[in-house]
Amino acid sequence: MSKEKQRREALLYHAKPQPGKIKIVPTKPCLEIEKNKDDVYKYTAKGNIVAVISNGTAVLGLGNIGPEASKPVMEGKSLLFKIFADIDGIDIELDTEDVDKFIETVKTIAPTFGGINLEDIKAPEAFEIERRLKEELDIPVMHDDQHGTAIISAAALLNAIELTNKKIDEVRIVVSGAGAAAVSCTKLYKAFGASAKNIVMLDSKGVIRSDRENLSEEKQEFATDRKIDTLEEAMKDADVFIGLSIANIVTPKMLKSMAKDPIVFAMANPNPEIAYDLACKTRKDVIMATGRSDHPNQVNNVLGFPFIFRGALDVRATKINEEMKMAAVRALADLTREPVPEQVNIAYDATRLAFGKEYIIPKPFDPRLITTIPLAVAKAAMESGVAKAPIQDWDRYEEELYQRSGNDNKVVRLLHNRAKVNPKRIVFAEAELLDVMKAAQIVYEEGIAEPILLGHRETIENLKKELDFDAEVTIIDPRSDESKELRTKYALKLWESRKRKGETKYSARVNMGKRNYFGAMMLLEGDADGMISGYSRSYPRVLRPVFEVLGRAKGVKNASTVNIMITERGPLFLADTSINIDPNAEELAEIAQMTANVANTFGFSPVVAMLSYANFGSSNHPNAQKVKEAVRILHEKNPDLVVDGEIQTDFALSQELCNNNFPFSKLSGKKVNTLIFPNLESANITYKLLKGLNKADSIGPIMVGLTRAAHILQLGASVDEMVNMTAVAVIDAQERDKRRKMRRKVE
Repeated sequence: MSKEKQRREALLYHAKPQPGKIKIVPTKPCLEIEKNKDDVYKYTAKGNIVAVISNGTAVLGLGNIGPEASKPVMEGKSLLFKIFADIDGIDIELDTEDVDKFIETVKTIAPTFGGINLEDIKAPEAFEIERRLKEELDIPVMHDDQHGTAIISAAALLNAIELTNKKIDEVRIVVSGAGAAAVSCTKLYKAFGASAKNIVMLDSKGVIRSDRENLSEEKQEFATDRKIDTLEEAMKDADVFIGLSIANIVTPKMLKSMAKDPIVFAMANPNPEIAYDLACKTRKDVIMATGRSDHPNQVNNVLGFPFIFRGALDVRATKINEEMKMAAVRALADLTREPVPEQVNIAYDATRLAFGKEYIIPKPFDPRLITTIPLAVAKAAMESGVAKAPIQDWDRYEEELYQRSGNDNKVVRLLHNRAKVNPKRIVFAEAELLDVMKAAQIVYEEGIAEPILLGHRETIENLKKELDFDAEVTIIDPRSDESKELRTKYALKLWESRKRKGETKYSARVNMGKRNYFGAMMLLEGDADGMISGYSRSYPRVLRPVFEVLGRAKGVKNASTVNIMITERGPLFLADTSINIDPNAEELAEIAQMTANVANTFGFSPVVAMLSYANFGSSNHPNAQKVKEAVRILHEKNPDLVVDGEIQTDFALSQELCNNNFPFSKLSGKKVNTLIFPNLESANITYKLLKGLNKADSIGPIMVGLTRAAHILQLGASVDEMVNMTAVAVIDAQERDKRRKMRRKVE
């Protein structure tokens, strides 16, 4: 092989399939980069790494806690970059409050990174640090505390003003707070047309007036000539209140003094300037936003910074300028006015989110953000002349952005978020075990579920002490005297339902001393909403009592299980992974339909591939023919379901292979997210192979087809897996509640 060919192949190795040999930092120098420094983007991971840099002097809600204490916050910020925009965020904490040292350190390490995200730096130092770094570096620099809040709140403000039929150049705005975020917000509002004469800003000393002495340069810009001193005076007849200060400083009296249809963004964290419920009770016409996730209209920076940096990195922007920030604002505002995907409604337990007083800004888990905000930012960078690598094919870029949406654990966050909306009572049938107790503690403290702990009371109490789990939760020992009355009641119910299936009164009493029977009966009797078991016992041993007590749902011939695999291409729904050994065609069709329902429940439109070793009639063997027959049944019973087969796995997962070879298939041009296997052996082996080799997270097995929300873990499940499955059980119970309420309405 010639040296030139070796050189070309070496460069190709570094550049494909993605730049760099690892995702964090490159490990080898490249002579090509020495010749042309811009090639560092081509052959290393620099273009996808953002440094999250802080000195811990202004951590939200905590103040000046120092670099070490700020590290968990910065690590969390780095994780959000990855989760929402597939950017590798690296947290860096600097032990200095000296502006010059801070700037010099960042400049020294800047060649490693594609962008710099400044975080939690106190004002006024934050202004100078960002200004100088933007001037002296040729990569995007943004202080998110300033501009993130500004961008999100500006989008919300534009929409609120539209809803109230007011004009931005006429509205009177009161800004409580004069820190980095408040100044940046107000500057951006002015960029969109807000009039300086209509703005009043307050700091800890009161109204910032032009006749006050020793005002900083930033405060001088917003000094008013009005002869007022207090927030109460400023609020009179104001149209807009922007709070970036401290809790509970706005009184009902102040709110009542505002103009008709007041817009109140109380963004102090964790407690707003006026409580959401109090504000809505005081003024029925108020449009209210806060920084909290438990109320509508959360001004959440995660709507901005990951996607803004994504767009900036993708065109190799040399800075994040005003045009790019304003493009992000417009994109967010416009997105709010579009129909909301059902996936978002499901995630936030809403019937139908629609542009209005309680929806003036998108939700953080809206899947459209990744394809909307970066694209708008990238275009603005190109149009304003700061893009060094302009995008040529926008359709291809949009598809690349969509593919990035699968590179994270958003599905897990969605599960937890949705469960927290309406936590349910979940039985932990093996609460005497340490890991099970850890999971129960997490779901309780995170607000995911209300655990009911089954087992020996003293053992459970000792485990709680060991874990500092001091919450008052329900503990039941099915064998104790205190449970005798309940145990007797349950045993009678079990005997009555199974007396013609070999159950005797004696065996029913014995079984009710067993936790899986007891827990399942709690569900059947409505004393609990869901159950988790299986950590310490083989699947069949737990499955039997659950089946005997609960039975199959009406119209279901065979229960089955689904595993959700969190992969780089997005979530994959796999079935049946645990129950049906060799299902026939009718059973396969039923499994596929129930799995599609699971995908819909979690907000994903199912695209179902019926897997085989054969492709569309290439084999007449009975194993292939049963899959073909299952597809026929599905097409006949549910023609709207996107499902096809029999098809091999590689053709199902590769759109290119499928399109080129089987353009007639219903799967052609679609991204498959649901895989139905021909038998238990292939499904179980595949999901465990993915989990073991690719380290793909697995949620499941999710039981489908039972009368209640009972879910059986795989033997030895991790604490995280138990927490995730608890969230699944909660959502399952939530959905069953909804269906029961709908049936009652119909009746």
